[in-house]
Amino acid sequence: MTLTYFGHSTFQIETKGQTILVDPFFTDNPHTDVRPSDLSPDVIVLTHAHFDHWGDTPAIAERTGALVISNFEVTNYLTQQHGHENVQPLNEGGSMDYEWGSIEATHARHTSSFPDGTYGGTPNGHIFHIEGGCIYNTGDTAPFAEMEWIGEDHDVDLALMPIGDCFTQGIDKAVDAVTMIDPALTVPLHYDTFPPIARVIDFGETLEL
Repeated sequence: MTLTYFGHSTFQIETKGQTILVDPFFTDNPHTDVRPSDLSPDVIVLTHAHFDHWGDTPAIAERTGALVISNFEVTNYLTQQHGHENVQPLNEGGSMDYEWGSIEATHARHTSSFPDGTYGGTPNGHIFHIEGGCIYNTGDTAPFAEMEWIGEDHDVDLALMPIGDCFTQGIDKAVDAVTMIDPALTVPLHYDTFPPIARVIDFGETLEL
């Protein structure tokens, strides 16, 4: 299994015979030169409908025919507005098994709406069990009590979570989340992308105010 991070909250998991793309925000993503046309995922997973996560989903899904997994409102919007019918609605607490592994939708403390203002349902995180490993993408969130249960119920090898503050938890709250989840490794997401989250103070850094 290989995980590739494209900046912001976009990453790809390559398994034996399957490629899973999460929150495909490439156009206007300053952290990558990869274009939507460069990728051919089998599966697209969306945490919620905000522009920096919904991103290039319609274009990639139309070109590749990929299965799109997200909450009911997101998958229904993709079908109704863009004609893409290869979708799997998956709401909080639900899980699905596939040949490549399994995915479970978790809670996320955030909001969700499409770029046109349409309500995007409840945002989610996702737990992936793939090739004997466990990956927990918290999605855009702040810490919540059930993270401790997730840490108890799953031996998380890799957690991906936001640290950018303003729209999500900042570094201090991310440390609280990591303490509850207790993953072997954590990758920070959702920072240094656009002005409100363009600057993150490094651990141990002191600023003169």
